[in-house]
Amino acid sequence: MARFIYKAKSGPNDLKEGVIEAETKRSAIYKISQMGYFPLDVEEQFRGAIVPIFSIKNRITARDILLFTRQMADLLSSGLTLVASLNVLCRQTEKPKLRIILEDMRGFVTDGGVFSGALARHPKIFSKIYVSMVKSGEAAGALDEILNRLADYADAEDQLRNKVRSALAYPFLMIVVGFFTIVVLLAFVIPRLVSIFQDIGQELPLPTLMLIKLSALFLNYGWIILVLSVAVIFVIKRQQKSKERKFILDSFKLKLFVAGDFIKKAEIARFAKTLSTLLSSGVPMLEALKISGSVVENEAVSRDIENITTDVISGLSFSKATAKAEQFPDFVNNMIVVGDESGNLEKALLKVSVSCQRDVDRLVGVFTAVLEPLIIIVMGGVVGFMVISMLLPIFQMNLTVR
Repeated sequence: MARFIYKAKSGPNDLKEGVIEAETKRSAIYKISQMGYFPLDVEEQFRGAIVPIFSIKNRITARDILLFTRQMADLLSSGLTLVASLNVLCRQTEKPKLRIILEDMRGFVTDGGVFSGALARHPKIFSKIYVSMVKSGEAAGALDEILNRLADYADAEDQLRNKVRSALAYPFLMIVVGFFTIVVLLAFVIPRLVSIFQDIGQELPLPTLMLIKLSALFLNYGWIILVLSVAVIFVIKRQQKSKERKFILDSFKLKLFVAGDFIKKAEIARFAKTLSTLLSSGVPMLEALKISGSVVENEAVSRDIENITTDVISGLSFSKATAKAEQFPDFVNNMIVVGDESGNLEKALLKVSVSCQRDVDRLVGVFTAVLEPLIIIVMGGVVGFMVISMLLPIFQMNLTVR
């Protein structure tokens, strides 16, 4: 069935807009008439939008959702109705895929559905956190305020991602450039020098022989090495689908020097920020815990949160449940205890998030400060060894001539 966007009148001054499914346009008009409306305009929803939907430029990003959320909050705060706000965003959005989703949401709301229900129809775009917070905002009559909180939350997540990406961009670039430099030397430069050395008939130094053997290995078995590397990556990815194996791997990650502390603090910061946001928005504790646990990617930390949720369901206080968690540091537990006993758990969790985020920022600085010179030393050492190994026979030749 096709989907059709319609505008119709249900009375002299009552204009209706929505989305209806039908085999043809004529069937859609008939269905609208059967609903008691007088159709004014009926258009197929997906007409002319199929091709651009699959383009890379049309991909809906986290920044798009952040912008949508902030604009919705501003429009609702200015006094516009929900349908009118969606109309404005439908008209001004440039991405066809996002426009189709907004039009579907507008039709759902126009037909009497709630905004959280319209969001829940698109789970790949709007997360459980998003839908739950909007639902609580609808119940409290403070949808614009909740949307502003969601925008702040998304903005903080976006800043964290950008900070990590920018910190790792330079080391990653160095690794890529160094790798391609080594490949070029092994695949093109060294084989040409080998033919020159063979013509001379001179006994070659050990480092040069080692480099020639390495180059021959790369040329003859490079594709096997590539296939094995891809196979290893594939196996690791498959292993992560098993919760038990992922738990073992993620537990090992948390024990790594600097990186382990970084992962743990980042996960706790994300969990605490999400839980604080949900609780302050009126979401019940158990539901908030389940949703907050879903944003954590490390299986070891996720299991701790599952155990905390189980303990809270059994009647234990949140602070006592977190005190039993293996991956939660003492300073986090102490802050939660103070917040739980004073009745300001949301504020305490926010402080935990800020404190862990501060540590994450510091660890990012330490990590990049250590990583950059380490990469320079390793890459410089490898390339330097290769260059010296290629020049050694030439030096020997000069000494022999003298």
